[in-house]
Amino acid sequence: MLKVQSVNKSYGKLQILKGVDLEVARGEIVAIVGASGAGKSSLLNIIGTLDRPDLGTVFIKNQDINKLSRNQLSAFRNKEIGFIFQFHHLLVEFNALENVCIPAFIAGKSKAEAEKRATELLNLLGLGSRLDHKPGQLSGGEQQRVAVARALMNNPALILADEPSGNLDSTNAHELHQLFVDLRREFNQTFIIVTHNEELADISDRKVLMKDGLIVEHL
Repeated sequence: MLKVQSVNKSYGKLQILKGVDLEVARGEIVAIVGASGAGKSSLLNIIGTLDRPDLGTVFIKNQDINKLSRNQLSAFRNKEIGFIFQFHHLLVEFNALENVCIPAFIAGKSKAEAEKRATELLNLLGLGSRLDHKPGQLSGGEQQRVAVARALMNNPALILADEPSGNLDSTNAHELHQLFVDLRREFNQTFIIVTHNEELADISDRKVLMKDGLIVEHL
């Protein structure tokens, strides 16, 4: 599903990534762990096509994403990659259903098609009674579940999560972690998760330890 080869990235004179190699299979849950400043989020941004490497290649579903134009890259990102962040980034003026529909609208899908898929996802995530609720009317755990539904909207190849439970209490964090396992079982969904949460790292299939811009160990 993913193959990262010799990826390097610098910002000015500061070298963040120093030749990272990583492969992830379809349906695998991989946790990227390590101290702050190790390069975890920078690697995730490059895998997610939000940034480009200075050197090296990234293949997603055998597509060399470095060879895509800006417009091709935007379309590829919308279709093949779902993002979940520490803060849900829901649009406060839209309700749960509308927030989940946004990636489908960007992809040019009809309102009826988008709402059908969004409703199915929100029902699956236990939010069937909250479709018309705006983010301010939802709990933190519910907001993050809406964000998960949004990430799943276009049936992406990869879900990339950056500290997804970092803003949740322990109960909601545990429920979110279990949700990832359930989604992998239900859809064979592939997850790459940057986390400091030991519980989340431990339920992953594999932990990848980063240190000083390199992957130094597979746990």
